[in-house]
Amino acid sequence: MSDRYALGMETRRAVLGDAHVNRAEAAQTEFDEPFQRFITEGAWGSVWSRPHFTKRERSIVTLSLLAALGNLDEVAMHVRATRSTGATADDLMEAMLHVAVYAGVPRANAAIKVIKQVYAEDEQA
Repeated sequence: MSDRYALGMETRRAVLGDAHVNRAEAAQTEFDEPFQRFITEGAWGSVWSRPHFTKRERSIVTLSLLAALGNLDEVAMHVRATRSTGATADDLMEAMLHVAVYAGVPRANAAIKVIKQVYAEDEQA
C-alpha cells in the first residue's frame, strides 16, 4: 500500500464515514480494484488531502461540480458527507444558485431535489 493510498483512505473515511467506505470495500471485486485504488489515491489522497481548501470548501466545490455535470448519485453521497465536512444547507443553496447561473437551472433544480431528499431522510432518521 502506498503512502498516497493510506492518506487517501484516511481522508475518504473522514469525509464519507467508515460505514460508506466499508460498504464500498465489501462490494469491490478484482475487476474494479484498480478503479477503487485510483480514486482513493487520486481523488482522496491527492486532491481532497491538499491543505489549501478546508473540507467544507471542498464539499461546496465538489457538490457544485457534481450538480453542474448532473451526477446526482454522487450529489446524494456528498450531501451526506457534509455531516463531517461542515458544509451547511445555506452553503449548498448558495452553491446551487451558482450552478443555476453557470450550468443551468435544470441542473441546479435536479440537484436541489436530491439535496432536499437527503435532508428529509436525515430528519426521519
